[in-house]
Amino acid sequence: MESADKSVEERIVESYRQDEDMMILVFAQWCVNHGMDPVELYKKAYPDQMENESLARVIQLTVPKEEAGDIPDQTLLGVLSLFGNDDLAMVVVDAISLRDQAKRNPNE
Repeated sequence: MESADKSVEERIVESYRQDEDMMILVFAQWCVNHGMDPVELYKKAYPDQMENESLARVIQLTVPKEEAGDIPDQTLLGVLSLFGNDDLAMVVVDAISLRDQAKRNPNE
């Protein structure tokens, strides 16, 4: 019975890791699509954290924005919220504000 419990636990952990990787990919691709550096934004949210290995690994899966589908801002914020990434979501909201402000005032 213990082996079966461990197997279920391992599958749950692996499933969560895959879901987390998908969340990171959505974040990283959104950054690429908007000309932002995902590592830089991540460091703003978590300045005391060492390099995020998952982010570094998943960034390699991003594609140029010309090849990517659109990721709406609210989709990204929803995904970050699902994983409790409130600090990163706040940094993303600030980046969205700056991006939108630059679009409104291109000469500034």
